Parts: sequence; structure tokens; C-alpha cells
Amino acid sequence: MTDDTHETERWVRPAIGRLEGSRIRQVAESNIGRDDVIALWFGEPDLPTPDYIKNAVHEALDNDHVFYAQNRGIPPLRETIASYSTNLIGRPIDVDRITVSASGMAAIMLVSQALVDAGDNVLIIGPLWPNCAGTVEVMGGEARSVPLKPDETGTWHLDMNDIAAACDDRTRAIYVNSPGNPTGWVMESDQQRELLEFARTRGVYIVSDEVYIRLIYDRARAPSFLDLAEPDDRVIVVNSFSKSWSMTGWRLGWLTHPPVLGPIFSKLNEFNVASPTTFVQHAGVVAMRDGEPFVVEMVERYRRNRDLVFQRLAAMPRVRLARPEGAFYAFFAVDGMTDSVAYAKQLIAETGVGMAPGRAFGESGEGWLRLCFAAEGATLSEALDRLEPALS
Repeated sequence: MTDDTHETERWVRPAIGRLEGSRIRQVAESNIGRDDVIALWFGEPDLPTPDYIKNAVHEALDNDHVFYAQNRGIPPLRETIASYSTNLIGRPIDVDRITVSASGMAAIMLVSQALVDAGDNVLIIGPLWPNCAGTVEVMGGEARSVPLKPDETGTWHLDMNDIAAACDDRTRAIYVNSPGNPTGWVMESDQQRELLEFARTRGVYIVSDEVYIRLIYDRARAPSFLDLAEPDDRVIVVNSFSKSWSMTGWRLGWLTHPPVLGPIFSKLNEFNVASPTTFVQHAGVVAMRDGEPFVVEMVERYRRNRDLVFQRLAAMPRVRLARPEGAFYAFFAVDGMTDSVAYAKQLIAETGVGMAPGRAFGESGEGWLRLCFAAEGATLSEALDRLEPALS
């Protein structure tokens, strides 16, 4: 622990003082805005929000939807989400199981606030976006890593024995992100069923981050724990408008949860934001109601990008990766790399291509880099041309 950390902890709770800053930001911060850098470090679509959604928010403002709303979200949006989820999953998802949040990130924070006390632990299946573990640490809990294991091709696998070994009497939840950021790993239904039975036996929650459920390349959607769970199971599913509808800056998400937790999340929304932004929620209704053609077109675009990036990277001698099954990232190992943060900075200096260091996603990500392929094909081709000499 550094002297700076000790000084910080004099002013704030120790759990907050110990939080680490983003290693992606360590790489990106000093290079943001440079015209000579191809920035593939952040995980967001490069496409702006579609006009039909922008027009919807203008209409909402014109209709003066600018006042406080219900803590759990405006009824039209909760009803639209319930209908969308029912159609997507093929099982009834009642509106009393839906709470709207001010982003997927806020939804994850609400879950940790609801479940985690100081001294509790949450099993985090990783490599994983670090903010998920951070919410556990904010609450004074332990984010206990359960690493996925790559085989010789770079394909990631979860060993259920590792879950059982990590679980103890203070385990409150198991956090799953599928399709996964950064790995592109997809948890198939048979393993979801096995994990659900384990969680039922142990009395712990499954928190399933399914923000990439539509971004999968061999079927219409990824498997969901909502396919298997009963309404009163201890299963909470996190989702967001950011990825599927290209709305990262709008900050709108939702939780699907047991009905009994509705009043809890209502209170927590009250204490955090009162309610998500009212006019944005009205635009969310239109995004979800009218957005299927946009989602289908976007997934096809990412499929082409995925195939291009995989083909080019797989041909580079120092690179090992599997074809991503979902999300929009290529997560690849580089022979000889021992410090991914330093190496990502070195690649910016040598090639002008910015990527996220694998260490940003936990210790199990060290030795890997993440490239976001939610970009124009020509931009990706130029980036790969620049990288090829360094990775060969």
C-alpha cells in the first residue's frame, strides 16, 4: 500500500481509498484526442444513436417529460421491457420483476448495495470488466476471482469445481457475464443449469450480466438464466440499452429480479438517483419497440468485423486467440508479454493503435490484450496493418 493510499484513507472509508483506478484509462488518458492514434481501447459502438431514438427524446422533451418519475421507472418503459423480454426469452417475464436503472453500471451497483455487507464475498468469473468487482469492494466485500481457463487455442472454459472451491459461508452471489467482456466467452445452457442448481443448493444469488445477449454470432441471442430460473429463484439479470441500441451515453439500463426485490430496488434507486432521467426513459420505449431492424443490422456489421479481425490476428505468429463467440472484442495473448499495461503503451508509441491491457480485467487477464472491433472495417484494417510488424 502506497503512502498516497494511506493519506487518502484518512479522508474516506478505507474500502474506497483502496479502490484501484482503471488500467484502461492508464493507457488511454494521455492519448485521447490524438489524430494519429486508432483508439480501440474502450468498449462501445462507434455508431451514433439512431435518429429514430434521437427524435423520440426530442418528442419527449416537447411533451415536457422533464419531471420526477416513479423510482422503478415509468410504467410504459417497464411494460415495454417486460414485453420485449417475454418475446426474446419465450417465457413470461412479468412487469413486477422489472426495475429501470440509470445505466447497466448503476444496476450492478444497486445489486451490490442490496446484497453485500462488509466481510461478504462475491465470486467473480473472469477475466471481467473491473467495475463489477469494484462495486463489491465499495461495499466492503471481497471480490473473489474464479478464473476462466484458456485452452491451447485460446478458447475459454469454466471449471465448476473452481466455483465450489471458492464458495464459503460468506459467499452472497456468483457474478457471471455472458457473452463476456473481454473474452467473448458464452456460457451455454447446460452449464447455466448446473450453476443454477449449485446456487439453489447453497442459497446464493446468481447475478447474470447479459448486456451483450444480442451480440452473438451463431444464433439470435445468447443463452440467458431467464430461460431456466423461476421468478422466485435468487437470480438477478442485468441489462442495458448501451450496446444493443448504441446508447452508451444515455445511461439507461434495467434489472430483472424476483418480485420480492422490487420494493428494495425502488428504495435504492431513490437513495441513488430518485429515478432514471424521465425523457431518456421515454426514448427507451421507442428504442426497444422499434429497434429490431437496427439491432439485426448492427450484429451483422460486427460479425463481419469479428471475422476480419480474427483472420488477421490469428495469422500473426506471436498471437493466440479463439474466434470470439459473442460481444465485440478480440481478446488475444501475445507471446513474451509479461506486463500488458506497459506493452499496450509501447504499442501506441510504436504503431499508433490503442488497446486495453488484459491486466485491467483482473490477474487472469495478464498476458492478453483486448481490441474492440465495434468500428469501421477500413479503420480495423488499418489498425491491423500497423500491428502486424509488432506482433509477427
